[in-house]
Amino acid sequence: MKYRTKCPCSFLALSLVLAMVLSLCTACGRRADDDFRAQIHFCGSTSLASVIASIGASFQETYGTWDKVDSRFPARPIDIAVTSGGSGDGPSSVADGTADFGMLARDIKDRERASLGEGYHDYPVAYDALTISVNRANPVVGKLDQLSTDTIRRIFSGQLTYWDELDASLEHKEIVLVIRDLSGGAAEVFEQHVMQGTPISANAIQSPSMGALAAKIAENPYAIGYAGYGVYQMNQADLFAFSVDGAAPTEENILNGSYPIQRPVHFVTNRPLSDAEQAFVDYIFSEHGRTIVRENGYIPAY
Repeated sequence: MKYRTKCPCSFLALSLVLAMVLSLCTACGRRADDDFRAQIHFCGSTSLASVIASIGASFQETYGTWDKVDSRFPARPIDIAVTSGGSGDGPSSVADGTADFGMLARDIKDRERASLGEGYHDYPVAYDALTISVNRANPVVGKLDQLSTDTIRRIFSGQLTYWDELDASLEHKEIVLVIRDLSGGAAEVFEQHVMQGTPISANAIQSPSMGALAAKIAENPYAIGYAGYGVYQMNQADLFAFSVDGAAPTEENILNGSYPIQRPVHFVTNRPLSDAEQAFVDYIFSEHGRTIVRENGYIPAY
């Protein structure tokens, strides 16, 4: 009898313990699911934005929901959000917590790196350069195929204002300057490598993105601007790029450093990656991601 009277009690106690364990596990599972962030947000450089957006679209189309990426993840729709406002927005958006990753198309500044703290980490995606490009219909094409840094500086400062000042056989047509807006990484790279403290002409037309800059050159036969290598590669039918100081803007010359106006394209963060973030970063640096980088006209850094 004692055996029988104890058994039901022991069984009941064991059942209660198991129920509590299952309840805790279920609750933990719910909390883990609630804590999972289905969106990954990139902010910053307009040049890198198109690349990350393309890779993000491919990632979303391939997997659809996070559980297809990893069975440990919940079945939530993948959301790779990309916003572009210029390289200056990249590190600041990470520092203030409004984005997970900051995109840059220039070197990060010391003060930006400091703002990200000890958790700072850099992910190089591509090599890029600024091509000094004109409309292919410009009569200068075929007359001149290279410019010195000094000549480029004189053009963009407004010291040279007409095309026949470069070659007397050219038409007396005004040189139309097209530049990136000052918040863009390209403006800082151009200042560093070309202008070196000389002010750019107040008549220069500012463009909000590299795509807009290239479009401005493509629609005006007398325009000149510093189109990024990736954008130039995508618009070679409309644009012609000069050699600079004797070096053409080719992949080989960019990689060996002989082409002088170049820049890194990368993204940064200030904390360890979540498992979902790591999965997407791994996709960026996969062979498929590398292919998309090339399809966008850039030279992969991996």
